[in-house]
Amino acid sequence: MKKILAPIFISLIIFSACHSKDEAEYYFSDSDRDTLLTNVITLVSENAVYANLDTRFQKKFRAEYVSRLPLFHFVKLTKLENGDCFFLLSRPVANLKSLRRGVVGKFTLKEGSLQPENFEEVVNTPHFSEELVKERGTFLFRELMKKGDLNEYLSMRHYVEWPDKYLKYDKEKKTWVSTGISR
Repeated sequence: MKKILAPIFISLIIFSACHSKDEAEYYFSDSDRDTLLTNVITLVSENAVYANLDTRFQKKFRAEYVSRLPLFHFVKLTKLENGDCFFLLSRPVANLKSLRRGVVGKFTLKEGSLQPENFEEVVNTPHFSEELVKERGTFLFRELMKKGDLNEYLSMRHYVEWPDKYLKYDKEKKTWVSTGISR
């Protein structure tokens, strides 16, 4: 019996060590990760055709957000014991295939589901290569986890594009809105 259980136990230890605590795969199965990512895409990407901020989570728009899955991925995701989740997402920039944008933010999950609550995009990076999104976004991700905000980095335009004096994140609407200052 020990000969049978030992390899299984060792395999489980090795398998659990394959992912670090800042990877979505550490916390979620592939299916759950895709569901969560689709819910995040619904919040951070353009609204589906005929959807608006109030209707974007309606079932009839889900397929359009699911179709965007290959274009987005979690670079980093950490879920704390208190339920707070911090993330770095890499997303496309319009039709520019060589450029990406990093989104650093936080949320909690609605109890018993993969629906983000208290969702906030804390910063968006400028348009970068995937490599720079990972490098600069990871720095911002770690600082957000450590300090709880990124206020001291907001003036670093080579790291943070938004928020700025023109755009701020509206936590109620869950979207970027104008500050009222015209360009």
